[in-house]
Amino acid sequence: MVGGGQLARMTHEAGIPLGIRFKLLSDTPQDSAAQVVGDVVIGDYRDLDTLRAFAHGCDVITFDHEHVPTEHLRALEADGIPVRPGPDALVHAQDKGVMRAKLDAIGVPCPRHRIVSDPADVERFAAELGGGQAPDGFPVVLKTVRGGYDGKGVWVVRSSKEAAEPFRAGVPVLAEEKVDFARELAANIVRSPHGQAVAYPVVESIQVDGVCDTVIAPAPDLDEQLAGQAQQLALRIAQELGVVGHLAVELFETADGRILVNELAMRPHNSGHWTQDGAITSQFANHVRAVLDLPLGDPRPRAPWTVMANVLGGDYPDMYYAYLHCMARDPQLKIHMYGKDVKPGRKVGHVNTYGDDLADVRERAAHAAGYLRGTITE
Repeated sequence: MVGGGQLARMTHEAGIPLGIRFKLLSDTPQDSAAQVVGDVVIGDYRDLDTLRAFAHGCDVITFDHEHVPTEHLRALEADGIPVRPGPDALVHAQDKGVMRAKLDAIGVPCPRHRIVSDPADVERFAAELGGGQAPDGFPVVLKTVRGGYDGKGVWVVRSSKEAAEPFRAGVPVLAEEKVDFARELAANIVRSPHGQAVAYPVVESIQVDGVCDTVIAPAPDLDEQLAGQAQQLALRIAQELGVVGHLAVELFETADGRILVNELAMRPHNSGHWTQDGAITSQFANHVRAVLDLPLGDPRPRAPWTVMANVLGGDYPDMYYAYLHCMARDPQLKIHMYGKDVKPGRKVGHVNTYGDDLADVRERAAHAAGYLRGTITE
């Protein structure tokens, strides 16, 4: 696995019961996965020679991020190394402009959008929208086509004067309409090389300051037909793009009852962390199965409701005493910490709770995540 973050850490954990020999390419020995994986190579994934040396002896290569240069992945494939997902699929998660063009071509509903060249072009795009939230079409959303995550590389601008910053990165900028959405959803599916695929229940993803805070599985009060549409849409995208492994399709549910595709991620995803404890087969276990072309596991939930809450960096109390409190208060609580240094706003872990009563399950998750962060002290 290329990338040493928490996704690699949890994927490695899922492979242990199967006896999978797991090799990791990590930036530093302190990275989340590097702390627990036995076979770790420290190196730069942007260097082709490093990638080739790492891939030697591997049966298959997969990723915990989308940032490996596309041309390097093509070189690995030319060397005979299976890369899953392959570069022809992964480029749609690497480049938002490529993604939007492909989704348009296959008829997938998306926010209105186009590539813009400068702040004046942003103003023209806003005018093209017409009938937006303001007479001039503003606000609009600007995204750098490569490199953004967790709200980074994304700007909501209310005039052309606010639009200069995105262009300073020196990469193309995608402009999108600011969707009047009721909430954000995510459809998670897993697909194997021979085309077997499974779909998890559609979830609601609650964002705070551009970062995922809470995931509710399944999404409460979601129309059954719309949920089915979202799953079918994710399965069709995976097939059309040739995705192998886990695909997360982040969606807007609009105020008038439609779904629009916001983003794609071709790796285990924050919106699927609930599956570790809430599904028969987790996203991590199914990603391992898929990239090794093993039969996929059952994605059905174990309980009526599962809630995942991220633990973000804050003023931590002594973690041992935090565990004492959380575990004593809720014996069913599942805690997953990543071994990361604490930084304000950084994802350093998550908790999962489950049960029959949604209000109770949500309260338990919020309390535990807040206590582990240090924002709740009793």
